[in-house]
Amino acid sequence: MKLRQRQSGMSIPGMLLIAIMVGFFVMCAIRMAPPYFEYLSVKEIVQKVALDYDPATESTGQIRRKLTNLFNTNQIYELDPRDVEVYRKDGKTYIDANYEVRIPVMGRIDAVLKFDDLLYIAGTPVAQPAN
Repeated sequence: MKLRQRQSGMSIPGMLLIAIMVGFFVMCAIRMAPPYFEYLSVKEIVQKVALDYDPATESTGQIRRKLTNLFNTNQIYELDPRDVEVYRKDGKTYIDANYEVRIPVMGRIDAVLKFDDLLYIAGTPVAQPAN
């Protein structure tokens, strides 16, 4: 007498649930990619301005103008150049471009990307984040 072997595997509802979860995470990744790539551009711009700063000839206003021009040229939309703080403290000039981006995912659910490593000391040989 042969026993019927029961097939094992995923059911249709199980596969549908997995597909929905994968789709949700793919959608989130697609929505978060453009702000992240824009952050990489902002980081490069702020680093460049911090490296090119000459304290003997440039003021904080000139740094702001450079940042505004570079943001416009590179089409940076998530960070307004007026939100970048340029200030002097203890004889050093700091450029603080930390910001966060809110991305609506669905309904009342938002994703928040926080970019808080954009504080630089201007005029240093190697523009390292000032932490």
